[in-house]
This record gives sequence, C-alpha cells and structure tokens, in this order.
Amino acid sequence: MLTRCTARGLPSARSLSAVAERRRAAEFLQLFDGDAPDGGGSSTYTYILADGGAAVIIDPVLEQVDRDLAALSASGLTLTLAVNTHCHADHITGTGELKRRLPGLRSAIARAAGAKADVLLEAGEEIGFGQRRLRVLETPGHTDGCLSFYDPSLGAVFTGDALLIGGCGRTDFQGGSSERLYRSVHEQLFTLPDETTVYPAHDYKGRRSSTIGAEKASNPRLTKPLAEFVDLMANLNLPYPRKIDASLPANLACGVF
Repeated sequence: MLTRCTARGLPSARSLSAVAERRRAAEFLQLFDGDAPDGGGSSTYTYILADGGAAVIIDPVLEQVDRDLAALSASGLTLTLAVNTHCHADHITGTGELKRRLPGLRSAIARAAGAKADVLLEAGEEIGFGQRRLRVLETPGHTDGCLSFYDPSLGAVFTGDALLIGGCGRTDFQGGSSERLYRSVHEQLFTLPDETTVYPAHDYKGRRSSTIGAEKASNPRLTKPLAEFVDLMANLNLPYPRKIDASLPANLACGVF
C-alpha cells in the first residue's frame, strides 16, 4: 500500500491515519452479486474478513472475482483462504478462479459437503487469520453440508443459507432436511447472544443484516413449532435454481470446470 511521504521520507501522520482507516474498513467487507444485465445475478453476499493484512473470503462468486481481487488489492490484503458455507446451487463459486490467480490460496468447505477442497471443516474447528478466529458451526438442513462461521471479535455470525433475514434456505434438494435445519438454527444459531449480527449468504429485498435476537423474535418461519415449520417447508413449491445444472458439478470441484 502506498503512502505519501514527508521531506524526511517518512509517512506523514495524516497519511498514516488514512492507511489505518482503510485497513480498519477492510477488516470487514460485505459485497453483493446483484442483478446482472442478463438477469444472472444471484443476490449472493460475499464477505472479506481481515486482520494484520491477512484475509479470508466467504462465498465468492465466479463473476465477481475481479471485484474481489480489486478490493483486496486496494486494502493491501493477502488472501489466505476461500471458504464456502455450502455447495451452492444458484451460482458457481469463485474459489477455483481465485486459486488460479492467487497461487498458494487454500480452499475450504464442510467435510460433509462431499466437495473438493484443500481444507475440510468440521464443527468445533477454527479458521485463523491474523489474531482473529472464526468458529466453525455445523448447520445442516438446507443441504447436508452447511456451515456457519461465528466471529466473536466482530460479534457476528455468517449463516450461509441456514438462516436468512426473515427466512431460511429451502430444504428440498442436496440432502436437505427441514427437521435438521430447524434444529441447526435453534441449537447452533439461536443460542448465540441476541445482539450477534446475522450476515446471510443471500437477501432478495436489499437488506444487509439482522440480529439473532430479531430473528428469534420475528422470523416468520423459524418461530413456528417444528411440525408447522416442516409442513410449511414441504409446501413451498419453489422452482429449481436456474443455474443448478452447471453450479453443482462445478462447485463439487471447488469451482474448477
């Protein structure tokens, strides 16, 4: 990262402050794959988390790799790990392309996902970068290999499709189970502090985050008793994701296709 120098060749106090501000801002970036001109946007949130110049990326999207690399470069960050919350059906992960363009980058996904990755994650493990740690939570149900990541330093949890803002992921393919999803959310996520910020993998109404307390109080699906939730999920009658035939095979191979 470049800084303006004084006559003595040292960065000025103002430039050092600007660098520090950019670095602090870069410790958490929320990026959105919105509507594309061809209607191909996936409404996916990608997250970049950093500490001490080291960064991890959560749920990168293939079409947004240039954007993500530019954000990393602008903040002087070195990407060390690309992790997916699950094997996505609505977009191809950017992990494979990021690995191609950043030699040494490692990939990660749940062991239960049955997908290719350098690191296969399980409950109770931690992802480290700088002095920060993400705690791995197994939250299956949307698929049989879903993870959430709890960041105590940020007071936030990255929930993938397990818990959305005012909703949850569907459970009718990829080994999904409404009962497992309900228990995952209630036992793994709703037990976090109420003030914990919820950052989901998608939102379709322009919302960026929620809190555990808000979702416990008012999520129209997950506040129902289990039997009602299961019945509701069984009758959603949603069309299959438009990109599922291309996305699933590619994502099982870490986005290499």
